[in-house]
Amino acid sequence: MVIRNRSLPRPAHWSRLATVLLLGLSLHLAAQVSPAGPTTSSTLSLSQTPAAPSPLAQPTLSPGVIQLMELEGRFAKDVAAQGGKAFANWFADDAVTLNNGKPAVLGRASIAAQAQWDPKDYQLTWTPQGAQMGPSNDMGFTWGRYEGTSKDKNGQPVTISGRYFTVWKKLPDGTWKVALDASANEPPAAGECCALPKP
Repeated sequence: MVIRNRSLPRPAHWSRLATVLLLGLSLHLAAQVSPAGPTTSSTLSLSQTPAAPSPLAQPTLSPGVIQLMELEGRFAKDVAAQGGKAFANWFADDAVTLNNGKPAVLGRASIAAQAQWDPKDYQLTWTPQGAQMGPSNDMGFTWGRYEGTSKDKNGQPVTISGRYFTVWKKLPDGTWKVALDASANEPPAAGECCALPKP
């Protein structure tokens, strides 16, 4: 099971790569906003974590941000119900997935070939925490936390978690698809990043 690749351990350098991608796209989109700069009604700050349980309940979010959050919510609901098949169906034909420790997967057909899990064996869930719509309203991104649950060879539950970043684009027919999906493990707990391995 490799998808989102929110299912396998990832090297620490991929967390940094995901952060760089997120910040780079954010700066790119911010540079295209009017000279007056972004307002709280059109963007959700990257450093801001929504205080309300549902980010959609915040009255200051723009329609574009709400649209992206709703897309992400429908994407997550489909995958929770149908597994890998539903995951692959949300991607554009020329989409890319970036997974820790693995080469990039290019194209929906290749993504679908790897998205073979059954939701009875592996349950992938995620919650969007924020979004930003580009100024042309045809491209934007979402980010949040994911969790993957399966069982080991002894039948014991195994859970992995991390953060994800999804780039959405509007196709000529008006539908929205995932253009890029990237994920990384949760960062280490405070004080663990530089600790020596225990014997």
